[in-house]
Amino acid sequence: MPLLEAHGLIKSFGGLRATDTVDLAVEPGTVHALIGPNGAGKSTLVNLLSGRILPDAGRIVLQGQDISKAPAYRRVQMGIAYTFQITSVFPNMTIEANVELAAMARHKARDAMAQAVDHALETVGLSDRRQQLAGDLAYGHQRLLEIALGIVQKPSLLILDEPTQGLGDAEVQWFVDLLKSLRSETTLLLIEHNMDVVMAVADTITVLQFGRVLASGDPESIQSNAAVQSAYLGG
Repeated sequence: MPLLEAHGLIKSFGGLRATDTVDLAVEPGTVHALIGPNGAGKSTLVNLLSGRILPDAGRIVLQGQDISKAPAYRRVQMGIAYTFQITSVFPNMTIEANVELAAMARHKARDAMAQAVDHALETVGLSDRRQQLAGDLAYGHQRLLEIALGIVQKPSLLILDEPTQGLGDAEVQWFVDLLKSLRSETTLLLIEHNMDVVMAVADTITVLQFGRVLASGDPESIQSNAAVQSAYLGG
């Protein structure tokens, strides 16, 4: 059974239908990538899945439970974590305090929260900088902190919105290795424009165009799909 399913999702803004009867199935323990040109509906779709906006029509099912109308905070409690395309850390708080704040959404016992914070910081390589102000971090390290904010919630699904945007080649490779390691502890839904990253980490790729699903499949089938090549991959 898929971990997360979307059935016929529709969301309009004025006269624009940003998602148009979108179906999606994210299997547990996989990396599922969403790709498509700017304006294809990727951000709208993940905002629907995470509860930041609600659909006009359609259903969202998490582990067999309909969450279509559940608010964002409830979906966090149920196991969906979301990292933003633009970093949303608190710059005047320490790295550790930022992660502790995120941990409160899922952990009530102090010991459990401390262990989760330690694990998240170690996973992203920020343990030795935990007392540094988040605002003093370079951009790439702020992206790492953003991922730590998701990991600490111990989600069943971690949504990553453009995690490698604005990074240099060396930082991108580090992120690829990190994403590969994360799949052992959570399912990943990844929005990413860097196709080298997508092809390196994704098990399944869904391509959106004009708010609709153009194609969905493994990386090899997506690369060889003529419609995808014409619409997005350029060939």
